[in-house]
Amino acid sequence: MRKKVIILGAGLAGLSAAWHLQRRNVDCLVFEKEPEVGGLCRSKTKNGFTFDYDGHLLHFKHHYALELVKDLLKDNLAEHKRSAWIYSYGRFTRYPFQANLYGLPPEIVKECLSGFAQLKNNGYAERNGNFLHWIQAAFGKGIARYFMVPYNKKFWTVSPKELTCDWLDGIIPVPTLNQIIEGTIEESKRQFGYNARFWYPKKGGINQLPQALAGQIKNVYTNRSVEEIDLSRKEIKLSSGEKEKFDYLVSTIPLPEFPDLIEGLPSHISSEFKNLRWNSIFNLNIGAEMENDTGWHWIYFPQREPCFFRVGFPRNFSTDLVPTGKKSLYVEVSYSRRRPINKKEITADIMRDLKKIRILSDGETVCEQDINDIRYGYPIYDCNYRSVRQKIINFLLMHNIVSCGRYGGWRYMSMEDVILEGKEIAEKFAP
Repeated sequence: MRKKVIILGAGLAGLSAAWHLQRRNVDCLVFEKEPEVGGLCRSKTKNGFTFDYDGHLLHFKHHYALELVKDLLKDNLAEHKRSAWIYSYGRFTRYPFQANLYGLPPEIVKECLSGFAQLKNNGYAERNGNFLHWIQAAFGKGIARYFMVPYNKKFWTVSPKELTCDWLDGIIPVPTLNQIIEGTIEESKRQFGYNARFWYPKKGGINQLPQALAGQIKNVYTNRSVEEIDLSRKEIKLSSGEKEKFDYLVSTIPLPEFPDLIEGLPSHISSEFKNLRWNSIFNLNIGAEMENDTGWHWIYFPQREPCFFRVGFPRNFSTDLVPTGKKSLYVEVSYSRRRPINKKEITADIMRDLKKIRILSDGETVCEQDINDIRYGYPIYDCNYRSVRQKIINFLLMHNIVSCGRYGGWRYMSMEDVILEGKEIAEKFAP
């Protein structure tokens, strides 16, 4: 007997699950609350500018994921060698900070280099403690003080000592002592990290990927939000008034939203949801006249000022994203309950700081602005994270609900991770 599978959400996670399920001859229905597919992996066009819902780039560690994306996008995919930078102490240096001390004030270089050299095991640190301990053990107090601690506090909105290392998984590159010395003597051209190369569509925004996936999937329904999940009847109620029975529910809905959807949620599980924490991202996209072009892809900002933690330059991903003679920026500000922002003033603050550090000059005319206030940015990996998440995921699994994706699975995931998880889900349903 065929099982009825329903997928909630047509973002990249839901679409990947549906695509892989249907490849294995498992039919499913996909319901998406927005009028189009893609979730946060969407793009919008305004007066010739194409803006993504914040910065989205494709990085690949696995041959399967790369070949799948190539097959989906055909010749509409370009590979780029990363040009990433850091702005701190009044100057720009190459990313990553720990391998590119050249150009920083001499006293900072000395403190960072000597701090690393004094470590007993240069660059090696166990990941079984809190994130602050790992930073100090992996890099020494200098690199911790001048980049790792302030940047991560700005990004996560909490102190690194409140975080575990469960999310790391090779995200932060750790160079050797010789590589750090090399990047101290002169500007290093050596590439570090998982994102040393990335891929992006040649034409159109990042939405080209989910649209290509959706084009090969049956039974995708947009403008269908879920209002209620009945666990005992294994039934969902949609905003249209329709009700659908399921044998298995694959959900990409952010975990914190489940208590509002499930009637009669046991109190011991309901209380666990209250322990989930996350940061949010205020994303300002800007289209402007172009005075000059550095060719850079993005910049990190570790210090308290400016107010943003990262700025990217989509024109350098694809010139198709901007009209001729124009440029665009995506700007990211992190906030949370712990560290709120004034949303009435933040756009003006961003524009002020962009001009202060001359990413935008007074002579450049801003043609277009676009705001995305992203409620769920990144799950915060505090000391409760692992046990709370596991209890919730296990409870949902008991009721045949597979919660997946970055927000459904409540994990720090790349687009590649999400694509591969869809494949894993399909393999479990139809091995």
